Amino acid sequence: MTIDVRVLGQRIADARLRAGLTQAQLAAEVSLDRSALAKIEIGDRRVTALELSRISAAVDERLEWFFQEVPQAIASHRNLLDPGGASPAIDRAVERRVREVEFVASAGSGLDLPVLESREMPANAEAAEELAAEARALLDVPADGPLHMLERYVSKAGILPFVVDLGPDSADAASILLERGAVVVVNGSLKVGRRRLSLAHELGHVLVADEYSVDWRVASEDSVARREGRIDRFARALLLPAKDLHARWPREAEGSDGELRTAAVRLGSEYRVDMATLARRLQELDLVGPSDAAAVRAVRTVRADIEELNLVVADELPVDHMAREYIAAVLRLYRSELISQARTLELLFGAWTVADLPILPMRSAEEIWQYV
Repeated sequence: MTIDVRVLGQRIADARLRAGLTQAQLAAEVSLDRSALAKIEIGDRRVTALELSRISAAVDERLEWFFQEVPQAIASHRNLLDPGGASPAIDRAVERRVREVEFVASAGSGLDLPVLESREMPANAEAAEELAAEARALLDVPADGPLHMLERYVSKAGILPFVVDLGPDSADAASILLERGAVVVVNGSLKVGRRRLSLAHELGHVLVADEYSVDWRVASEDSVARREGRIDRFARALLLPAKDLHARWPREAEGSDGELRTAAVRLGSEYRVDMATLARRLQELDLVGPSDAAAVRAVRTVRADIEELNLVVADELPVDHMAREYIAAVLRLYRSELISQARTLELLFGAWTVADLPILPMRSAEEIWQYV
């Protein structure tokens, strides 16, 4: 396969930037002069196979990545620090998973993802609430009540979530809408409440096929913030339906002898949301004022709360989580011996070991002779 030298140079530069390396750092890593690497990146010098192999190892990309087309997709991020801004670590994580999902789906694994129908971006808060209700119907869950194990429902709908520990400086989540299905990466360094909110947020982006992050450099910050605000409203409404809170909050507050903290701890635990999300939701539904919302936001659940209030501690979306449908498809390929053991572990992103894989039956002499 041939590729234009300038295109290859640009891919090398992209990989270096995503790995967080300067030209000097990468050049030193692969035993090149910085000037030579600079010429490679702008296409003024060809890169040898050995040099590209070293670069591939240094930036932690498979060699074929430099020659493959970038997935044609609509991407979005949930990036609280810089809405719509770039996040190289999560970009890299989600792109890699997209490639592997597309490979598995095309390799006869039985991973049949649906074409996802896109909806209109909510124009206001009321439309965001309506989209949340529509999403619950799409996921085939009750219109009211806590939505536990959200990842299972979105997986069944063809939106495959993966959890990767990307550290506190990366975006909360990212999603890519494919021709069939979608892939979401959630930053596993977040606490469980924010992981769930981030997955709900990306579900919103997938449903409206929002491509703001593709052209974030030319979009105004205000328009990005407004779109993100409406998607966040959708995510809160999905996890905390308005009807539920209007009924539950007064009862919880009264049943806790008027103690706001206890009521917040109970609801936060039952709906598995963080206190910042609960406070924002209570205030936007006019159930509390600004001072009480600030008090809820400041609540921290401690071990004594878990024991005394008999709370259920759940760790949804743990690090290295992958959609069950994806894992099952990979294992079908392995059992059929369509992929090697090493490739299987690669498709499972290092979260599995050889000991975790099923034991394949020994082939009979007659079967072996068929191959010979």
